[in-house]
Amino acid sequence: MSPMRCAALLAGLLIVASAIAGASEDLPREKQRSSYDDMAPATRAMQDADTDNPGMLWVLDGEALWRAKTGSAARACADCHGDAKQSMAGVAARYPAFDAKRGGPVTLEGRINACRVENQNAQTLAYESRELLALSAYLALQSRGKPIAIDEKKLGETIAAGRDIFRQRQGQLNLSCAQCHDQHYGGKLAGNTIPQGHPNGYPLYRLEWQTLGSLQRRLRNCLTGIRAENHAYGSRELIALETYLMWRARGMSMESPAVRP
Repeated sequence: MSPMRCAALLAGLLIVASAIAGASEDLPREKQRSSYDDMAPATRAMQDADTDNPGMLWVLDGEALWRAKTGSAARACADCHGDAKQSMAGVAARYPAFDAKRGGPVTLEGRINACRVENQNAQTLAYESRELLALSAYLALQSRGKPIAIDEKKLGETIAAGRDIFRQRQGQLNLSCAQCHDQHYGGKLAGNTIPQGHPNGYPLYRLEWQTLGSLQRRLRNCLTGIRAENHAYGSRELIALETYLMWRARGMSMESPAVRP
């Protein structure tokens, strides 16, 4: 092979490698865009006004649950943590968090249930139950306006695992999360704007659901949409994906409880 052909082949390989590398990069932070920015004015107004935001009904329930004594220990969350407006400010923005006792990540919902079992001698709350969503929404509200800040050093392996799932083609439609939310955000799907898929508003009230729901519920919806095998609530896969998405949205402001179409 002549030197000129070798040089041309090498140049071509470098172009291909560069394209592949570019396609595998995480969404640049300077391009982060909340789904809020793409909503209709009426929907944004619903989120902005606490008196109009349906998610605040769960927040009110969560505040009552925070103060209610429960379990055989007859202890309330407030007995240990006091005023959530002070003790829980910014906490939800740091979840999922690394739990040294468990040797891995724990979500906000997981932490609530762990506290119930270990400190209140109470039963765990079911995923998507009104009580767990209410407590999650109440705690998330205390982080509204705070920047997402995931501990990358302690959660590096989990973030990497979530990134792999995010980029993996799955299901009968052979699609990945990244194809929609990294490569085609801003486009249209069934008449709706494709968002970047940031989790900064969860738990949130979705007009399609007519109720509050968690991030894991939304992830399971997406997997169903691409006709992929689903994962159970609280599974290692969903926790990894949730951790990666929160890391991917680092620096963005929390909006919980958000409203989405």
